[in-house]
Amino acid sequence: MNNQNVETVTTKSDVILVTLAVLSALAGVIAFALLTEQPLSVRLGVLAGGLVLAVLLAWLSPSGKRLLAYGRQSYEELRRVVWPTKKETLNTTGMVMAFVIVMAFFLFLVDKIIEWGLYDVLLRLSI
Repeated sequence: MNNQNVETVTTKSDVILVTLAVLSALAGVIAFALLTEQPLSVRLGVLAGGLVLAVLLAWLSPSGKRLLAYGRQSYEELRRVVWPTKKETLNTTGMVMAFVIVMAFFLFLVDKIIEWGLYDVLLRLSI
């Protein structure tokens, strides 16, 4: 990604637009919950309308524009990633699984040694 120093400046219009977007989304959800007597299509329309209005308001705000720019930069960075081949993935997965099996066996042995030390040695001495 671009390593740019980002200076965020919050303006009153930005705060107002983001607040209206949140309130719009909340109004859509609350209206969906309260309109239980209405048909489902009306309830879904109100919910979708509130969410669409919230997205539009957030998109018009400076914060929304920064978020979109961040999303574009993230997508560009994702396209530059070199993904491992199938063979590399299988080899790495096999090494991890082998390590897990070895560690499980090691921990099993340590557990049995501690169990033997506690139950067979210490408890027999105290009897």
